[in-house]
Amino acid sequence: VQLQASGGGLVQAGGSLRLSCAASGQTFTNYYMGWFRQALGKEHEFVAAISRSGDTVYYADSVEGRFTVSRDNAKNTVFLQMTSLKPEDTAVYYCAAAIPRTSLRHNYHNRGYYDYWGQGTLVTVSS
Repeated sequence: VQLQASGGGLVQAGGSLRLSCAASGQTFTNYYMGWFRQALGKEHEFVAAISRSGDTVYYADSVEGRFTVSRDNAKNTVFLQMTSLKPEDTAVYYCAAAIPRTSLRHNYHNRGYYDYWGQGTLVTVSS
């Protein structure tokens, strides 16, 4: 599956952005989907994950209550709605797809669990 992330940009602290990740090439509902981010000089960090039907979601503690992950299976797209953005949210955001070999519940935060990655979209939050 090919993943194309978009929607990044420059926003002031307290603002909002909505990231999108369009999937193509395979049946979208075959995959769990996740969002990760990487700030300059830091490791990849889990942000959010969503089950194939969209009824189960997981968030990093750092974004819980501010970010919302969702998916539109009819449009083969996963979204990350980000609100109350902070300067520490500045990073390149990546979407990823996981073949459901094992439980999402035990693996959603693990970068190695995901099989396919998009190219990333830069989010910059100014103070």
